[in-house]
Amino acid sequence: MTKTAIHVDHIARVEGQGNVHVVIEDGAVKTVEMNVVEPARLFESMVRGRSWREVSYISSRICGICSASHVVTDLKAIERIFGVQVTPRTRALRELLVYGSYLQNHATHLFVLAAPDFVGQKSVFPLAESDPALFEGALGLKALGNELCTAVGGRSIHPITAVVGGFTHEIGAGEYRALADKMDSFAAFAAAAVDLFAGFPVPRIATAGDMLAMVEPDYYPVECSDTARFLDAGIEFDANDVGAHLEEYAVPHSAALLARVRETGSPFFTGALARINASWQHLGQNAKVAAAKAGLRPPERNPFMNNVAQAVELVDALDRCAGICRALAEPGAVEGSSEPVGFEVRAGRGVGFTEAPRGALFHDLELDGEGRVVHASIMTPTAQNVANLEADMRVLAEQLVAEGAEEDAVRLEIEKLVRAYDPCLSCSVH
Repeated sequence: MTKTAIHVDHIARVEGQGNVHVVIEDGAVKTVEMNVVEPARLFESMVRGRSWREVSYISSRICGICSASHVVTDLKAIERIFGVQVTPRTRALRELLVYGSYLQNHATHLFVLAAPDFVGQKSVFPLAESDPALFEGALGLKALGNELCTAVGGRSIHPITAVVGGFTHEIGAGEYRALADKMDSFAAFAAAAVDLFAGFPVPRIATAGDMLAMVEPDYYPVECSDTARFLDAGIEFDANDVGAHLEEYAVPHSAALLARVRETGSPFFTGALARINASWQHLGQNAKVAAAKAGLRPPERNPFMNNVAQAVELVDALDRCAGICRALAEPGAVEGSSEPVGFEVRAGRGVGFTEAPRGALFHDLELDGEGRVVHASIMTPTAQNVANLEADMRVLAEQLVAEGAEEDAVRLEIEKLVRAYDPCLSCSVH
């Protein structure tokens, strides 16, 4: 019997700590594991007993990149409990805040974490010498995401101006117009990034599981909807019913809770690729052209194409944010005020739902009559993705072994796949 064990300890260029373990016996793949080795974060325990006023500030600390999404998701959960209806202007500002984190995350993931895989480098730093324009453009795009989050949320991470019912501060018309002009200035770079990542060769595989994304009629939603859909199963549900359709479970080899579709038992993928499969027709014109040129059209099931999907979302986010900023700069163009609306504190349960950069994010909160947290559960995109990542690693390993690939090649392609998922392993543990 011939046995090959492929171990990657502390896989590089991902956020958090995780190991890959693959065992091949007599030409057959026997074991495929993604070992998340992060300790428990205990954020749900931290907020228990705390006031509704504090919860979003605490939960934003789960992730530096996705902090805006955690804040908005918590606010949506609390507002569902209190029966708060925010204004269209507040919705627009929240969308800008979430998209600011998209610019931060996608620029970091694509150019710092993923790109070295395809140019034969171990890190991004050699690009500063070999392709300084690409390097500077990537840093500039990340900086623009920081600037947008600061303008809307009060600082680049862990926003402070977004509160239940609205915002405590809003910038002026001139600042909105300046932001819109900066968005426009990066449009050509973002379009070129789609071409760049579409040109990198990747294995042709199909994901093993379903896909999950927020949906909304006639829109590409990241914040404005409470409706989620499993694309393959055709199951559509309100976020408040997430527990009836999404099942979390533990495995011995990982500190992360894994997830599957409750009705089918299938693992699933959530993220940019799932969003584009769900709402391709609602992309902006420039993003749709860039996606079509890159060959990214539904149904696209190759998880390596998540890199291209993120690049397409950069094009879409820049155009969309520029339009929102210009609308906010015009008096009366966006209905209502961003000042917090009135409400009464009451007991109840609500689930907030947003599309964080890495995928669907759910915050399930229960409050008592004084607005203190009785129960909290946070389901992050990476926690939802780990089971499907393992399944896709098996698909990839079996294909490579059948093709006679050498051990080093199998190891490299599996590492590329892990990074294509853009995981935040620190966020995958509870």
